[in-house]
Amino acid sequence: MATRPDDLRARLEDRADLLEATRLRYRALKGILESFFWKDRLRNHFELLREVAAVQPEVDAALQAVKRRSEAEGWPRDTGPVKLMLDVFRLREAVDRAARRRLSAKDGGPDTLGEALLLLENEVLDAGPLLGGRVWAQAVELLPRNLPELRAACAAGEVFERVFKRPVSEGAQSFTEDEARELARALPLGAASLVALWERLERYDTRGGIRDFLQRRMRRAPMRVPRSGPELLLHAAFWHDVARVRVRAVLEAELTPVVPRESELPGLLSWRAERTARPELRLESGDAFSEGRAGVLEAAAALADLSRARPSGAWSEETAWARLERAAHRARSEEGPEVEALRDALRLFVLLRGRTSTPARLFSPERATPAALGVGTAGDLLALVQAARHAALRQG
Repeated sequence: MATRPDDLRARLEDRADLLEATRLRYRALKGILESFFWKDRLRNHFELLREVAAVQPEVDAALQAVKRRSEAEGWPRDTGPVKLMLDVFRLREAVDRAARRRLSAKDGGPDTLGEALLLLENEVLDAGPLLGGRVWAQAVELLPRNLPELRAACAAGEVFERVFKRPVSEGAQSFTEDEARELARALPLGAASLVALWERLERYDTRGGIRDFLQRRMRRAPMRVPRSGPELLLHAAFWHDVARVRVRAVLEAELTPVVPRESELPGLLSWRAERTARPELRLESGDAFSEGRAGVLEAAAALADLSRARPSGAWSEETAWARLERAAHRARSEEGPEVEALRDALRLFVLLRGRTSTPARLFSPERATPAALGVGTAGDLLALVQAARHAALRQG
């Protein structure tokens, strides 16, 4: 009994929709590449070209799978699924020939159709000139909405907008622990994507007009839903800057007097989120932190906690001081202005906690001499921590 065409199409499963969409894309792209003013037309359809290139491996796999199955099961050539497969094969070959014919390098060309299309895009953009003097039209050409870097920047921007667009009441946390983990993943993704997008503009916009035009507008709050590539870039860049400023403000307040570096923000966010449930968690050294730098940041966080409020219970207090001593031991090899600022903060802590009878006007780090604090050297961070601990426990 013959197999009905509907049954054959059902056997294609989701490949039928993919091949139908691919046939439409191939037809449109074939018409563009075979036209006389193909460069001008292609500039307006970079998104189509990139869409074809992106799904090409999946399309090739689907074509081969359908071909093998149709031959093994003897599908009639006059059925819709077989006609669809043959039509897509024919259009694919036509698009491949047209793309390779338009490439300037004829010998040793790219191995796949997807590579050929992306190389053709680069050649068209390198050839110039762009559309007259219309800067926004040029930006739309250079930033198709389906650029992988633009999609990544938008994904990160959505996280930033969701976290920081809502109003925050005074004294409330800017973000939760779960949101801190999201921000830790989104910050490096957004930063890398934006760098790649600005580099793309710099490469093809040799005079820098488009880049300058967009950078002047990236600090304006988006007033409508972004639709074009430049609007998506501006939206992502604005919320990335907001996230950086807000995250830095939160971390600086919790790590005073140490100022976190840009590359340290994601790692500190992750550590901060986990540290809420596990106060004893160490800040692991790695790409972002050296062992000594991790100790300095740990010490700053532990000292800030002890300065804000005294831990409740003798065990909690002993544990908090032990964490600070451990961090100071890790930071023993570090030097610099931030380490000295941390020493000053410890000296002031000793004065405030150990000199309850001293008038407030006399509290200053300059009055904390080694002899007055009972430490051997003014520069020994661990000794200053021990002096601060002694002063706090003596006061208690």
